[in-house]
Amino acid sequence: TIGIGSLGHLGMTLLERKGDFKMTHVPYNGGGPSMNAALGGQVDMIIGSAALVSPQVSAGALRPLLQTGDARLPNLAETPMAKEAGFPDLQTENWYGMVAAAKTPPNIVAILNKAAVEAMKDPDVKDKLAAQGATLVGDTPEHFGAYIASETKKWADVIKQAGVPVQQ
Repeated sequence: TIGIGSLGHLGMTLLERKGDFKMTHVPYNGGGPSMNAALGGQVDMIIGSAALVSPQVSAGALRPLLQTGDARLPNLAETPMAKEAGFPDLQTENWYGMVAAAKTPPNIVAILNKAAVEAMKDPDVKDKLAAQGATLVGDTPEHFGAYIASETKKWADVIKQAGVPVQQ
């Protein structure tokens, strides 16, 4: 993976738990070194983002095994989803979001949310991010807050199972 505590590391731990098998975690210092290890045959597989693996899959240098999101990515359309491969609860998606300070007035939050949602509707923005494997959501602050809470709980459990050390 790209490192200890990374989404790939946690996704691997979740896959082990759901599949009832064990893999050896080999942490690298980022996507480049992990990709080099996969391309050079030092590791049997990597777990990486679509942005990391898609160029090598397109070039025929890597063979995709499965996707762990909730919908197939257009640039990996032939790659089965984890749920299709017998892992219905295996969802590991790298997501990004916009947040504001807790005491930001609601009217400012609404203005920022509206601007972000409008930007995500722009065809150039959509195309650029889709080429990198991103799926844009653009919903309400309340929905995003609930999503953050559910992801926090889910990954806290996986972090404990993975034995990821607390860093201070």
